[in-house]
Amino acid sequence: MSKVWFITGAGSGIGAATVRAALKAGDRAVATGRNLAKLRRALRDVANDRLAFVSLDVSDEAQAKTAVQEAVGHFGRIDVLVNNAGYSMLGNFEELVTSDIERQFATNIFGVMHVLRAVLPIMRRQRTGRVINIGSLAGVTGFAHCGAYAATKFAVEGLSLSVAQEVEPFGIRITVVEPGAFRTGLLETGHAKYGLNTIEDYAGTGDVAQAWAALDGRQPGDPAKLGEALVRIANMADPPRQFLAGSDALAIVEPVLETRLHELNAHRGLSRSTDRMPDPHP
Repeated sequence: MSKVWFITGAGSGIGAATVRAALKAGDRAVATGRNLAKLRRALRDVANDRLAFVSLDVSDEAQAKTAVQEAVGHFGRIDVLVNNAGYSMLGNFEELVTSDIERQFATNIFGVMHVLRAVLPIMRRQRTGRVINIGSLAGVTGFAHCGAYAATKFAVEGLSLSVAQEVEPFGIRITVVEPGAFRTGLLETGHAKYGLNTIEDYAGTGDVAQAWAALDGRQPGDPAKLGEALVRIANMADPPRQFLAGSDALAIVEPVLETRLHELNAHRGLSRSTDRMPDPHP
């Protein structure tokens, strides 16, 4: 039986590529985004009766519930949820203002929570479902100038790994995908956001916006191939809890994990020293 996909942030990048991959596999898809006109333009060449367009700003909890209800009304079920909507707020942490950080969290993590809370009851009733939350390499290792963005993506990882244990008895499997650098619009002018404050001590590190903009269009990852990989993951009987996407992700994360393991062993005695002593009179 064909699957029904619900995909956020489907107007470009990984979201649009996943819609295309799902349709190519013979599945049905609900493509969501804040701008319906943009969605329709981005996917006009694959529009058919297996594709529905639904307006959704994931930061609005009420909209998330309405969009999910509309999707179920259209196709009768949701088999695969892809939480992809998000953007990057970049800059030295001290130079970001609180309102910018709050907006970053509203979309990148609370948006994931809103949609997840709207979809999980449906999947529980079905006693089956696949959830794919799009994290980031920044949410595994952290990067300079990515404090706010990485914080949201670390949160996506923690949320995914925790909720996965709660819903697995209902036949629902959750995978958090940690992409490396993919050629999407994430770093395009007008999409990426930058802190506007400046602190003289950080001037020596260079212009943050220029440094990140220079990477745009040079990313090694192919969104179309990632979309195909997500279709494969959605069809696995035993999907991974975490999936690193891209050879750059593998190359960066592996030594980070080795360093963490080295530090764990180097301070094993200190870690154990924090345990309570056994009670001499049990």
